[in-house]
Amino acid sequence: MPKILRILNRFNLGGPTYNAALLSKHMAPEFETMLVGGEKDETEETSLFIVKNLGLEPVILSDMKRSVNPTSDLKAYYKLKSIIKEFKPDIVHTHAAKAGFIGRLAAHHCNVPVIVHTFHGHVFHSYFNSAKTGIYKNLERYAAGISSGIIAISDKQKHEIATIHKICAPDKIKVIPLGFDLMKFQENSSEKRRSFRATYGIEDNEIAIGIIGRLVPIKNHSLFLNALKIVLEKTTKNIRAFIIGDGQERSKLELLANNLNIEFTSGETKEKLPLTFTSWIKDIDWANAGMDIIALTSLNEGTPVSLIEAQAAAKPIVTTAVGGIEDVVIPQKTALLSPSGDYEGFAENLLNLIENDDLRKKMNILGPDFVNKKFQYPRLINDMKLYYHSLLKTVNSKESSM
Repeated sequence: MPKILRILNRFNLGGPTYNAALLSKHMAPEFETMLVGGEKDETEETSLFIVKNLGLEPVILSDMKRSVNPTSDLKAYYKLKSIIKEFKPDIVHTHAAKAGFIGRLAAHHCNVPVIVHTFHGHVFHSYFNSAKTGIYKNLERYAAGISSGIIAISDKQKHEIATIHKICAPDKIKVIPLGFDLMKFQENSSEKRRSFRATYGIEDNEIAIGIIGRLVPIKNHSLFLNALKIVLEKTTKNIRAFIIGDGQERSKLELLANNLNIEFTSGETKEKLPLTFTSWIKDIDWANAGMDIIALTSLNEGTPVSLIEAQAAAKPIVTTAVGGIEDVVIPQKTALLSPSGDYEGFAENLLNLIENDDLRKKMNILGPDFVNKKFQYPRLINDMKLYYHSLLKTVNSKESSM
């Protein structure tokens, strides 16, 4: 039975954790998997409950942290080398940037037969200045050179990695979309909706708008607040907005809401103010059920989990058109898109969806079937098994011809 060492940046809420966990659980009995990951950042909510709910016990590397730190990064590298020498994997598969570089370097120096990396997103724009971005690109080019294969999670991401940023040749990249357990977003939705709306005091005639994710600069929540200000001034409907998540930008966003004269409250409350900062909600299917519209304002995205989950829950979307978003939604049918940074265009789309009851109902229809076919985890498992076998076959063919 081939062995896989799966290495994840950190166990925070998001697509990488879900996919690493599902792959670690469901590749058996064809593959034996060990799951390794770094610790979550102190500004993030842990996702270890996702892994442990699947009966997995991951190895936690306390030295593999989110930020760059030469001392702790070197310690993580040597720890990974030790794990590789003891576990003797046939495949090392890394997920996301930090784990991707340290993990692939350790695997290469330990002569692991197959080294694979998944780009869940990338940091090649909207994260750093041009000098730092150039350094990261060169590191990724080196890491791609020692990799057996690279996985992109959308066709657009493959184009960006290979053609725009020239990390590696296109023929080295395999497109395998993410996969999730989406059924919980379609089960007991009426009961969950009543419960969520009761918790936050949302009336039947109020339209609830949610934006879900870490409160960090790349998610650009300031655009959401500026658009919300316009909507509040123009709408004829009763609306409530919910920022679901937490992070380093929380105080800045609260200050911006104050400056925009948007009244807000925090936590679980029935206080009827236009905006609520809920902080983290683990049962995100419960939150989605209570919403009427899901928003996203990111400057850059790979495959945004919140939009896949929104469509699974039959919720219409208003989003910026960045990264792999157009591969995740059906433009104009499950989502209204506007250019990044265009808060007036975003506000216009949001207002249109709020004011038009029939449009919201129409956009609810296609989402569940679309994401069920494209993003359910059994498809991910099957695609990955086929890819692993093809890489192992290539290695065996080379060895037999020597």
